[in-house]
Amino acid sequence: MTVADLLPPGISGIHVLPADHHDGPWDSMIVPPGTKERLLGTAVLVLRHGRALRSLSGPPHGLVVLSGPPGTGKTTLCQGLAQAAAAAVAARGTTTFVELDPHAFPGEMLGESQRAVRRLFTETLPELAARRPHTVVLVDEVEALAVRRSAASFETNPVDVHRATDAVLAGLDLLRDACPHLLLLATTNLTGAVDEAFLSRADLVLELDLPDTDVLARIVASSLAELATLWPGLRPLAEDTPLHAKLATACAGFDGRRMRKTVLAAVAQRPELAADPERLTADDLLAAVDAAVDVAVDVAAIPAVTA
Repeated sequence: MTVADLLPPGISGIHVLPADHHDGPWDSMIVPPGTKERLLGTAVLVLRHGRALRSLSGPPHGLVVLSGPPGTGKTTLCQGLAQAAAAAVAARGTTTFVELDPHAFPGEMLGESQRAVRRLFTETLPELAARRPHTVVLVDEVEALAVRRSAASFETNPVDVHRATDAVLAGLDLLRDACPHLLLLATTNLTGAVDEAFLSRADLVLELDLPDTDVLARIVASSLAELATLWPGLRPLAEDTPLHAKLATACAGFDGRRMRKTVLAAVAQRPELAADPERLTADDLLAAVDAAVDVAVDVAAIPAVTA
């Protein structure tokens, strides 16, 4: 029996925060100014004052939605936010961090998805939330759980799709009343695929765009600085601001993950360089960028496959 077999249905992970091994993502994420502040402010407000805010005529639902293309760091940012928020409210107790798997609710039988989702929101999450003073729940690809009903295909059992989404909405309302100390973080690559009523319940919907060249330059600098902690001889490259800007300009359109991988790929270009990364030069970085850009062009040229 695996650990996954012991978890409640629909749950892929349960953690207690703050925890040392969860440090890192929040500080390493490079996003536009104000992004982290808005996210952390919303999280702390819900986790610390959720119960008091129930008296408002329009209390928060404790729902934050991050939307944007793949590679913009939505999931990593949410994981980092959970740790940062848990640290911010740690004086009042620990936080339960729950990761959901939205694909664990198949709709092969009419009504099955609805029953599974209802059970998640009315039983599983409240039981987990009762364990500690604060709870943060992460659901990636929330469009698989809260399908936009107005665009549901009649070829994929739309009745069950509607019922499952209805169950999600009812579940959010229930959690707001029963678990005001619970924060739900949702990510999606396609905001247009998420039900409008789900989005309307969000306290914050944040669109994450691909990084511009200024942000890419900061990512290059951060990646090289991290390498320099392992190999101090790389410190001059980590401090070469004009080089960072040049690399970022050449990689315009890259997402943050790809930019970091390109920097790392520079070290792996030749066996002797991989054996001694301190031999890395600006020319090696430029060559790695050229190779990455060439691959991007080749991939873009592949014709789309249509049915």
